[in-house]
Amino acid sequence: MKFGIDRLLEEPDLRTPLMGKRVALLAHPASVTTELTHSLDALANLPDIKLSAAFGPQHGLRGDKQDNMMESPDFIDPILGIPVFSLYGEVRRPTDVMMDTFDVLLVDLQDLGCRIYTFITTLRYVLEAAAKHGKSVWILDRPNPAGRPVEGLTLRPGWESFVGAGAMPMRHGMTMGELASWFISTLKLDVDCRVITMQGWLPEAAPGYGWPLGERTWINPSPNAPNLWMTRCYAGTVMLEGTTLSEGRGTTRPLELFGAPDIDARALIKTMYELAPQWLKGCRLRECWFEPTFHKHAGQLCSGVQIHVEDVSYDHNAFQPWRLQALAFKALRLQQPDYTLWRDFPYEYELNRLAIDVINGSSLLREWVDDTNTIPTDLDSLTQKDEQAWKEERQPFLLY
Repeated sequence: MKFGIDRLLEEPDLRTPLMGKRVALLAHPASVTTELTHSLDALANLPDIKLSAAFGPQHGLRGDKQDNMMESPDFIDPILGIPVFSLYGEVRRPTDVMMDTFDVLLVDLQDLGCRIYTFITTLRYVLEAAAKHGKSVWILDRPNPAGRPVEGLTLRPGWESFVGAGAMPMRHGMTMGELASWFISTLKLDVDCRVITMQGWLPEAAPGYGWPLGERTWINPSPNAPNLWMTRCYAGTVMLEGTTLSEGRGTTRPLELFGAPDIDARALIKTMYELAPQWLKGCRLRECWFEPTFHKHAGQLCSGVQIHVEDVSYDHNAFQPWRLQALAFKALRLQQPDYTLWRDFPYEYELNRLAIDVINGSSLLREWVDDTNTIPTDLDSLTQKDEQAWKEERQPFLLY
């Protein structure tokens, strides 16, 4: 199969509208060609493309920052001599000065298929800026490695943030090109936007179910996104960032496991299966022990749970990572009612709301966990309506 960047490089006719234009690129470490050349370098080698600027999202153009709220600076590319602007530094929306450096912005970002992943918020911001300044945006489309399944509560009005770009569920099941069209329609933007589509993407095909496993190399789009298995779990395990539980940062399997020194993982798994075995299909849970080298509980032995989605037990359409992680919170709350679960700290520039609520786009998930009278079907009754509505809403924008 071919990604958008590969088609742009291989098909000169696609590049014809760029002739004589100042071209900028928004990219990150996973923005590579089929030959593993970074997209910025590949475009710079084309004689008919005039690169005038580059942009980096969270974690940087080349990948330089490990954690959230670790900002990247602007700099001049030492080889190309063009400005590289950070959209996760002093600003998160492109400034007028930045917008004046190009005519067409190419967006080549590998997403993970999760609302909280900030690259889709950056996509929204550059589309809004392009509409304001009369610039063109081209999306060089890439796979959604989490595939088409939809899961989670829809972000509620007033809960928009840098990890909540719009009213979509946690797992949206769309590509960046498809999301661009949805943003333009939803926000009623007047902007020239083109999508250079992929060729041969089969989101339902085994074994990758969204990612061309065995055909394309996995490059970390962010430091703690090391493999496809993390991507499958991420729509659930990302909620751990809003808790005191370790999400495995500081281990070699971040966001595939969770735990803490003061929990009983074996008992937790047992309670989860007692409460809602239907939420645990399509994967295997394993009690484990780990000691983070940095981040939460660094240097402490943690009792933990690893979510296994890398073997024959994985069922793409049955696996529900968001519900699985919610169930772990519920089980812990029932086992240890006074456990300090929710982490109160500044999260992605939101200073006055609990991180777990910012992550979920409302307080509904937290309230369900903390209310000892609620049961799994109560959360299902809220969530299933959102999921079905999103499947219908996104349908006109699907390209594959």
